[in-house]
Amino acid sequence: MLPRMLRHFAATGDGLPPDGAVEVDAPDAGLRVVLSAARSGAWEPAAELLAQTRVDRDWERRGQYSAGLAELALHHTGWFDEWRRVRSGDPDVALVAAELEIDRAWEIRTAARARPVSREQFQAFRTVLRDAIPVLRTAADLNPGDPVPWRVLIAHAMGLGAPRDVYDEYLARGRAADPLHMGLHARAVQYLAQKWYGSHAEMFAFAESAAAAAPEGSPLRGLPLHAVTEYALEHEAGIGKGPVAWSRIEGLVEAGLELSARFEPGDRRAAGFRNHLALALIRSGREAEALEVFRCIATDACTFPWAYMGDPRETFLLMRQGVRAHVARRTPYFGGSVPSPATDGPAGPTDPSTATTSPAAAPVVAHASAPLREVREAVLIAGTTMRLAPAPGGGTFVETAPSADPPGRRKGMRTTLLGEGGLPRLAATFSRGEKWPVLVVAKEGADYTLQLYRDGRLVAAHVWWEDPAEMPTQQEAAERATALSAAYRKRDDRPLAAALRGTGDPRHHLDEAFAALGLPPLPAAFGHRPEPLADARGAQLVERRSFLRAIKESLSSQSDGTSGGELPPLS
Repeated sequence: MLPRMLRHFAATGDGLPPDGAVEVDAPDAGLRVVLSAARSGAWEPAAELLAQTRVDRDWERRGQYSAGLAELALHHTGWFDEWRRVRSGDPDVALVAAELEIDRAWEIRTAARARPVSREQFQAFRTVLRDAIPVLRTAADLNPGDPVPWRVLIAHAMGLGAPRDVYDEYLARGRAADPLHMGLHARAVQYLAQKWYGSHAEMFAFAESAAAAAPEGSPLRGLPLHAVTEYALEHEAGIGKGPVAWSRIEGLVEAGLELSARFEPGDRRAAGFRNHLALALIRSGREAEALEVFRCIATDACTFPWAYMGDPRETFLLMRQGVRAHVARRTPYFGGSVPSPATDGPAGPTDPSTATTSPAAAPVVAHASAPLREVREAVLIAGTTMRLAPAPGGGTFVETAPSADPPGRRKGMRTTLLGEGGLPRLAATFSRGEKWPVLVVAKEGADYTLQLYRDGRLVAAHVWWEDPAEMPTQQEAAERATALSAAYRKRDDRPLAAALRGTGDPRHHLDEAFAALGLPPLPAAFGHRPEPLADARGAQLVERRSFLRAIKESLSSQSDGTSGGELPPLS
């Protein structure tokens, strides 16, 4: 089966965004701007954005925005404290405050199953939730006609184990405000799961009833897929192994596929149920269909269902890669081909504002602290088409350049073995035996990564997360700063350590790190598009070569003296 996978694996990536472009619960453009402003201390854009959702009665976006703002406020409190001080009694700040209290409690408890959580954690968790009751009630009172506070209150009821009549009241009030609010119904399905306060029968009955009452093409029609996920968690052997009839599960999955077909690939309204659909198809052994759903999801991974199995982003990417490998292995070596991405349009109307364009490759670029001619000789051995550009102030910027390869040569065994994020692996190869360091930076979703290679070894690595909870400790930042500063002969590593602990705009802190190391600024296009060196002044291509040809050219350039003089013509 390995030859089949090597032959077909690259083709399974058609229509899929690269790993680095995938982002969990990605904020839309409006929220992203507001979060950036809040990190800088400005609360007014958040207030304006959330107020507009209330005026428009756009409850889905309102729920997403309030959750995103509360997550930021959990770790960056200054802007939110000022908002509460200036606008006490504001219904929008009250909603974020309610979300924040739930987040604070769950940060104490963690998302682990009950058994690993200590008694002290449970006590603190419940204390925070009990103290939050007035805050949550205020949010509901100040937001009449808004279903979002009732979704938050159901989460509160779950945490405290409130009586069923309390849950029933919250659900009824939320549905009266908006009978189609997806966030409210998804939280209700969790409450009714057998692991919480319901049963399989009650959970499925609720999800199917809510879906049946929703209009054709409504995302709420995908609610039963949330129930399938909750059910499958209790039956790890597969969703066909438990007490619920397999025919019932199969029918819900088929309905999910029909619903997905009504939305364009990349439509963010469908991302929620599509993530659950992909997992259901995997558990049903229908990997080829799961691959097509992953293509439709594009970059929009969601926290659930993947958080149930570990880090959401890592799990999403691992599952997606597993589906690709399975499909490749099942495709006959001769005469078989991987199904191409579907091109049929949706059966129903779509909202253009929620659709996303097909994302390009995640931007990755490296800085090698050597002249372009030396770097060119080193990268010959990589066997990959690469673009080099002299960096202002010294050194050379490097990137892979797949767009420069002829169409028939952009795939193959080398791509399969290198996988996503090939530049770090290539940096380990072409830095081997050299005295100069190579610093590789990449934009992965909203995060930025930095990896230092020297003589073929990974010396240090760092990630600037958009999530401020992931900030490294002072000791971790100091250790990384010491390793990086030593490579560039910087005596004072304190400015770099401060940049590594930055929790504002990740790109800004990356630029600070480059400045602290005395390195030139990154290309202006980096982070916004793939192959940011394509328009750089003095950029040149090193064409893909076979291993033997690369060795021959490298030896030839050393013997004819070109390594110390003018460059030979490049492709």
